Amino acid sequence: MQLRRRSLLLAAAATPVAAAAPAHAAPSSRGGPLVIGHRGAAGWRPEHTAAAYTYGVQVGADWIEPDLVATKDHVLVVRHENDISQTTDVADHPEFAGRRTTKTVDGKAVTGWFTEDFTLAELKTLRAVERLPDVRNRNTVFDGREEVLTFQEVVDLARRLSRTYGRTVAVFPETKHPTYFRSIGLELEPELIRLIRRNRLGPRECVVQSFEPTSLHRIAAAKLGLPLWQALGTTGGPYDLPSTTYQQMMTPAGLARIATYADWIGPDKISLTGTTLLPDAHAAGLRVGAYTFRAENQFLPADLRRGPEPNDFGDAFAEYALYYHQGVDAVVTDFPDLAVIARRGL
Repeated sequence: MQLRRRSLLLAAAATPVAAAAPAHAAPSSRGGPLVIGHRGAAGWRPEHTAAAYTYGVQVGADWIEPDLVATKDHVLVVRHENDISQTTDVADHPEFAGRRTTKTVDGKAVTGWFTEDFTLAELKTLRAVERLPDVRNRNTVFDGREEVLTFQEVVDLARRLSRTYGRTVAVFPETKHPTYFRSIGLELEPELIRLIRRNRLGPRECVVQSFEPTSLHRIAAAKLGLPLWQALGTTGGPYDLPSTTYQQMMTPAGLARIATYADWIGPDKISLTGTTLLPDAHAAGLRVGAYTFRAENQFLPADLRRGPEPNDFGDAFAEYALYYHQGVDAVVTDFPDLAVIARRGL
């Protein structure tokens, strides 16, 4: 029954739903929904490392996603958070023990080591580690092998990989906590705009995302001609707009407002289940990229879990087929290889 059910899902996925394409869309060069390597290929390598980005492209990712935070000397580096306690070996460096502190970031108290307290040269002495060692123990074999990358280094890597594999690999930077960084005098947007211009990144090479609309408005004001992606959470709202909720942003009226400055929305995949968000977004002229697809049971719907353990792999292919059939324009995934294999059924 499970095999028959999966076959039916994949067969259904062979009839994709047509979607509106904004002027600055960057489609997959191989047809079907875009596959975006979430922090590279975070299911197989420690996130935001050269190894993760390279592997993601090797297995077919169309875009690679660097999250951007700032150093003390105002260099944009690539980390999931400005707190690097869980993604680097900083705790093993006695010379930096005194920099562990507690800060309030987006209204929440966070204790750890923060990129804005380190120069780039100091960060380069650290090495990346797997952020979820209990979930992805296999990835810990790579701990200590990769350094912290700058955004410029990711752009350079994407272009090298584009030449190697004969296709354009886009970078998909996200401004992380832009209001917070603005408050401490380390604005993310001006430096990102400078680097985009310096590298002459076009709409097929770069798409900028943020959870904060104000950050995207600042990018839009620079008239770079790049697609913009409004990321959407499941609860609360963007930190820069305290009177606005993500639920309001996902209504037809909210989507119409987003369409005045962005080309994409990026909702959690759960937000597309049992709602009209996807057709409503397409009706507003927006493309939709859902996040985050993972293969472990704990991240899959109950009926797609396989085996007894939360970290066993479930039927990820069936989940991709469901969302591809719905008509999503992109998937953001820790396992781009699995997404690409599933896409071949379209």
